[in-house]
Amino acid sequence: MIAAQLLAYYFTELKDDKVKKIDKYLYAMRFSDETLMDIMKRFRRELGNGLGRDTNPTATVKMLPTFVRSIPDGSEKGDFIALDLGGSAFRILRVKVSHEKKQTVQMESQIYDTPEDIIHGSGTRLFDHVAECLGDFMEKQNIKDKKLSVGFTFSFPCAQTKLNEFSHKQICCTMDYDADIMAVVNDTVGTMMTCGFDDQRCEVGIIIGTGTNACYMEELRHIDLVEGDEGRMCINTEWGAFGDNGMLEDIRTEFDREIDRGSLNPGKQLFEKMVSGMYMGELVRLILVKMAKEGFLFEGRITPELLTKGKFETKHVSSIEKNKEGLAKAKDILGRLGVEPSADDCVAVQHVCTIVSHRSANLLAATLGGILSRLKDNKGNPRLRTTVGIDGSLYKMHPQYARRLHKTVRRLVPESDVRFLLSESGSSKGAAMVTAVAYRLADQRRQITETLAEFRLTSDQLLEVKKRMRTEIQNGLGKKTHDSATIKMWPTYVLSTPDGSENGDFLALDLGGTNFRVLLVKIRSGKRRTVEMHNKIYAIPMEVMQGTGEELFDHIVQCISDFLDYMGMKNTRLPLGFTFSFPCRQTSLDVGILVTWTKGFKATDCEGEDVVGLLREGIKRREEFDLDVVAVVNDTVGTMMTCAYEEPTCEVGLIAGTGSNACYMEEMRNIEVVEGDVGRMCVNMEWGAFGDNGCLDDIRTEYDRAVDDFSLNLGKQRYEKMCSGMYLGEIVRNILIDLTKRGFLFRGQISETLKTRGIFETKFLSQIESDRLALLQVRSILQQLGLDSTCDDSIIVKEVCGTVSRRAAQLCGAGMAAVVDKIRENRGLNQMDITVGVDGTLYKLHPHFSGIMHQTVKELAPKCNVNFLLSEDGSGKGAALITAVGCRMREQKS
Repeated sequence: MIAAQLLAYYFTELKDDKVKKIDKYLYAMRFSDETLMDIMKRFRRELGNGLGRDTNPTATVKMLPTFVRSIPDGSEKGDFIALDLGGSAFRILRVKVSHEKKQTVQMESQIYDTPEDIIHGSGTRLFDHVAECLGDFMEKQNIKDKKLSVGFTFSFPCAQTKLNEFSHKQICCTMDYDADIMAVVNDTVGTMMTCGFDDQRCEVGIIIGTGTNACYMEELRHIDLVEGDEGRMCINTEWGAFGDNGMLEDIRTEFDREIDRGSLNPGKQLFEKMVSGMYMGELVRLILVKMAKEGFLFEGRITPELLTKGKFETKHVSSIEKNKEGLAKAKDILGRLGVEPSADDCVAVQHVCTIVSHRSANLLAATLGGILSRLKDNKGNPRLRTTVGIDGSLYKMHPQYARRLHKTVRRLVPESDVRFLLSESGSSKGAAMVTAVAYRLADQRRQITETLAEFRLTSDQLLEVKKRMRTEIQNGLGKKTHDSATIKMWPTYVLSTPDGSENGDFLALDLGGTNFRVLLVKIRSGKRRTVEMHNKIYAIPMEVMQGTGEELFDHIVQCISDFLDYMGMKNTRLPLGFTFSFPCRQTSLDVGILVTWTKGFKATDCEGEDVVGLLREGIKRREEFDLDVVAVVNDTVGTMMTCAYEEPTCEVGLIAGTGSNACYMEEMRNIEVVEGDVGRMCVNMEWGAFGDNGCLDDIRTEYDRAVDDFSLNLGKQRYEKMCSGMYLGEIVRNILIDLTKRGFLFRGQISETLKTRGIFETKFLSQIESDRLALLQVRSILQQLGLDSTCDDSIIVKEVCGTVSRRAAQLCGAGMAAVVDKIRENRGLNQMDITVGVDGTLYKLHPHFSGIMHQTVKELAPKCNVNFLLSEDGSGKGAALITAVGCRMREQKS
């Protein structure tokens, strides 16, 4: 017992001493975390160079686009063929994916040998052989008469321009059977997709075997070599060439350089030669030879076998590193190389193997860390949660390798939660999954395109909308047709736009939504015309909006009282203009009979009543102040007047916000419902009701009908419901629910929040369509709605939003084209310049609405040069100006 203890003590001391000497001898192969962090930064730079259009041609890490745009989402199904060509053995699989209850995969495969003369022969012979094997496999599976989708794992560097280009060119012409080759993928991509089937967070794939490579899902906006900037695409990094530009010279050793000199491709794949299984055994052999020559090992003896290239294999490194039997394995392997190692030698060789494999794991951890840190930055999250799919013999067979890699990655990227998932089924299943995903996306794309096609209006359809709008305008103006017309073309009794002589202090009220505004407007004429405004905003509670009329107007008067106290003007009888943004029939400037409530208002005992009279009664009930109510004004008219004060050519007003409406200066001779035929009068179109007679039914969709069905005013304001801010978000929500039910979004899971009407606000459309970082915005918005969206979901949601808002802008443009063309024809002009005053949140805040609308007007009314002027001060100022014009004209009459 004592002798055994002494022996164990001696052996431990011997081992520790030997380890220290080898550590010193191979110091250049041991890296601190600082060095690894530096390597990680260098690799990050190389990733960027490979992605850049200008830097890619000289980049060593080529960052090849794979055109794989999505990982499996669990809805894939079908019968697929997978081909795997990556060495002397060629594998064909049949992969059946089903998900009746739980998604399952069944695989049957066969391996075909590829003869040496074909491997080293022409490409034509190689692919003839592939096609022949595929035909044999399909015959044995009794599926030669079926058209199956095929995925092709081709484990060599390929520059692709689309997902299926390479395989189609090479194979299709040689087949006497029908197969749809949908995808060619690298084995790294196949690994990511295989693991992505089991874990949908998997967005990185790595091969650590005979060779090494990695792929990951990159944001499309960063890939300069591919068109488009929405979504993601898998990038095959081809990281084995990292360092081919001299980037790693400071860490390469004499042994690395010797391996490179003796390789078939000197100067190429330098990183791979430092870390992969193809070279690891040879690296150890070269170290052992040098140590023996220096008398550090084997008492200086060197055998012919030890000097023979390839005799010491990577599998030997794995065997020797095993904890229990490693030293015995070392003795056996070295013995077969003609060396008679001592216990001391075995310890030394084991430690050399450990250092070489540890260096490999550390270097791969640094490059993987570069990818992970880039993913984290792309997502803009404080922590990255992701999965890395891994395959390869070195990772699988080496006893300590995986643990070392994982541990180092977590040290280098501490702000990441990384799961490492071993690919159990190889990259062939991944090729089938790429094919399944491609098949799903193609079918999904076709169906989504069909769904959204109804919203994509042609030039002919828009011209027809313009023509119908023109017909409805005529009906609204005609005495005989007015009563049955949907567009009422209400006279406003505003006979003039400002001429610059307006002067005085005026009160203005602005009621058009959930907020109510009271303004004091001081207008000064003269050489320097000025308008000074003071205002306060008051909320209109929902219970008041939908209570009684008396409660609503008492609330309005209460707000006026508060404002007059605030301004210290309660004893002054001010002229007042009332902006009332609801359909009204006017019989004079100060009489407005409410036709119908819109925008969620439902106050009782108001429809059919004069709103000015209701306001005067409210003021009288309060008995605190008196006001001279001069004019009741629609917000559209107010907008026109505000802009006309700045630009005299402004004779049209447009609201494109929560609601939609327009007004314009019509010739008195055309307004048959008003006496007189001299001069002009502003007409409030109330065009939101365009289509209420069914004239737009051919372009309304099932989603428009669904929004209408659940609105407060069923069957009314149909045009407004297609193009105004109050409804666009709801149209989008209905489309998203339908696409989710059909399995195209959110893995078919509809959140309770998304089921809530009105939850998808129109402001979300503006945010979603805003800029290149929109996908991050989309995911954030969808998370608020309780939807855990993928990148693919975000792309679809953005497309839906863009389609709905584009149609809205085009419809609004078609209506406006009808208006300006009518004004031009009224005046008998071949060409006309005119200004449209515009207000409304949709026009102001949506990034594309105004531009699309302008373009539509230009195309549909080419004889009109239309200038759009944004109303900066809103319709409240316009109400004051109308009041001022009314006071001026009243004085002129008296």
